[in-house]
Amino acid sequence: VQLQASGGGLVQTGGSLRLSCAASGRTFSNYGMGWFRQAPGKEREFVAATTWNGIITYYSDSVKGRFTISRNNAKNTVYLQMDSLKPEDTAVYYCAASAIWSRISARPDEYDYWGQGTQVTVSS
Repeated sequence: VQLQASGGGLVQTGGSLRLSCAASGRTFSNYGMGWFRQAPGKEREFVAATTWNGIITYYSDSVKGRFTISRNNAKNTVYLQMDSLKPEDTAVYYCAASAIWSRISARPDEYDYWGQGTQVTVSS
């Protein structure tokens, strides 16, 4: 499956952005989906994940209550709604797909496909 992330940009502290990740190539609903981020000089960090039907979601403590992951299988797209953004949310954000549809994981090595990343910058 090919993944294309979009929606990043520059926003002020407290603002919102919605990231999208469009999938193509295979049946999107067969995949568990996740979002990760990587800031300069830091390791890739888990942000959020959801199962194939979007019913079960999982968030890192750093974004819980501020970010929401969702998916629309009819549109082959997973979203990350980011509210109350903070400067420490600045990073390149990546979407990822796991071939195990029921998987919901915070481990990057449990994902099989990755998008190219989209930059999110939060100014103070």
